[in-house]
Amino acid sequence: MARPSRIDRNDVLDAAEAVVRDRGIAGVTIGGVAQAAGISKGGVQAIFGSKDQLIHAMYERWSGEFDRAVAALAGPTPSPVTALRAHAEATRRTDEAQADRAAALMTGLLTAEAWRAYPAEWYRERFDLADTGTEEGRRARIAFLATEGAFLLRSFGFLNMSDEEWQAIFADVQALLCNAEARPER
Repeated sequence: MARPSRIDRNDVLDAAEAVVRDRGIAGVTIGGVAQAAGISKGGVQAIFGSKDQLIHAMYERWSGEFDRAVAALAGPTPSPVTALRAHAEATRRTDEAQADRAAALMTGLLTAEAWRAYPAEWYRERFDLADTGTEEGRRARIAFLATEGAFLLRSFGFLNMSDEEWQAIFADVQALLCNAEARPER
C-alpha cells in the first residue's frame, strides 16, 4: 500500500479514536495508530511526537468540538448561568456516536494520572462558573452536576434511558437554570 504524500492530522486522530473504541486505550500505540491509519510509525511521530501528545490531541479535539458547540449556543459574552445553560443544551444534543466516542476517550483518560489532568481542568473551569455564594449559583451547580451525571451514566451504559427520559431530564435541568437566573437573592 502506497503511503499518502501528505498525512492528514484529523485522519490520524480518527484512526486513533477507532483504536480506542476497538481495543481500548492500551491499543493506542504509535504502531497501532499507524497501522489503523495506513501510515508509517514515523508519520504518526512526525505529527504528534509521542503517545502522550497523541492522546492529548485526541482530548483537545473532542473537548474543542464540544466547547465550540457551547459557544455557539451561549453567544459572545454569556453570563455564567447562560454558559452553563448552553453546556446543558449541547450535552442534551449529544448523539449516540458522540456519547460512545466520549465514553471511550474518558475511559482511556482514567488510566493514567497525567491524562486525568486534562478533563479535571476542563471540569473545574465549568464547575467554577457557578457562584455558590448565591442561590442562583447553587442551582446552577446542581444543574451542571445533573447534566454531567446524566451524560456519564448514559454514555457508559450504566443507565439505559429512553429518548423521552433523556429529554425530560434536560427539561428539568433547564428549568433549574432558568429559575437560577430568575430568582432574586433572599
